[in-house]
Amino acid sequence: MFSKPSNPAGALMLLCCVAMPTAQAAGWQEFAIAPSGDDQENPDIHGKVIVWQEFVSEFGDYDICVADIDDLVNPKVILLGDANDQTDPAVYGRRVVWQSYIAWQGSADWDIWMADVTDFEQPSMYPVVEIPGNDEEKPAIHGNTVVWEDTAGGDYNVFGADITDPRYPVEFAIAAFQGDQRSPSVYRNIVTWQDNYFGDWDIVAADIWRRDKPGEFPVAVLDKSQQGGRAGDGVVVWQDDFFGDWDVYAGRIVDHNEIREIALAANPANQTEPDVDGHLVVWQDDRSGNWDIWAGNLITGLTFRITKDRHDQINPAISGNIVVWQDNRDGPWTIYGVVLDGPEVARCTSNPPGDIDGDCAVTFSDFTLLASAWLDGHLDPPRARKL
Repeated sequence: MFSKPSNPAGALMLLCCVAMPTAQAAGWQEFAIAPSGDDQENPDIHGKVIVWQEFVSEFGDYDICVADIDDLVNPKVILLGDANDQTDPAVYGRRVVWQSYIAWQGSADWDIWMADVTDFEQPSMYPVVEIPGNDEEKPAIHGNTVVWEDTAGGDYNVFGADITDPRYPVEFAIAAFQGDQRSPSVYRNIVTWQDNYFGDWDIVAADIWRRDKPGEFPVAVLDKSQQGGRAGDGVVVWQDDFFGDWDVYAGRIVDHNEIREIALAANPANQTEPDVDGHLVVWQDDRSGNWDIWAGNLITGLTFRITKDRHDQINPAISGNIVVWQDNRDGPWTIYGVVLDGPEVARCTSNPPGDIDGDCAVTFSDFTLLASAWLDGHLDPPRARKL
């Protein structure tokens, strides 16, 4: 594994050290996805498919609910589960993964399962990994890759599987170092996790393009704890208690040696549980005395409040311009959602020439970056530049 720098801040290029400007929230219409009277928790979303765990009082255990909200008025909803608990779902396309508690022949542990819900009436279910005696937990999925935390080896490590053919998943190790590697996330060929190799929690990533030899690199290895990393398109977000309360940060991956860090929400209150898709980041925020859902736009630099209900809204997830979360305004935890539009979620249609930092504008920040690399060259041999 890489070495932690003696001055961790020197490993990062800080573009912003204070919270981004705040905009007033628009009047978006929030809606309950499929209220049931039972507690609904830990939602995830991709496209128009939403998943969550639900404690089904009729059965007395947790099962996985899947909703297709292509029709918001009459969403399709199915329940996946058995006599034991199924929790912590994640979704990509029409594939859903979760951890399932398997009890068999006097032993029990957590395994990773998946379902293809292309046919909502008859979903196909497959085991991804089910090693007796090991706990496989906290799955995430993107494309044909599933990742999870695994107790193989006596501590927590991160493993993955290629599920191109879900009947025959191909498992591979991603991070099996000393200490614990937990809470993985995946986007294309980048996997992130939180790692206590150095004694506190840091955010670390690996490029799994070569699955027989993942290339790890540090994302946030500062003092205190950095946790809950989530990977997006060229960016990682996480929660950080460097200043004594939890804040939300993002890091643009320039390459494996340079992460440009941005303070998204550095309010004196707590901001936790971030998620990212494209240029939008969401998190839960208690600056108003209860937990609300907030968001930040990585292009415009604005942050804005999504929910204003006096009850708690927690565990947000985002896909495109749809945000979902769990909400107790109705009594039991219920999955709510909102479709965002307007200037708060403005995107960049094309980057102008000279836009080095990717904010869809040419500013002094771009000139600073250009000047910092003035006359640098990567030709081999270097003298070729003078020919």
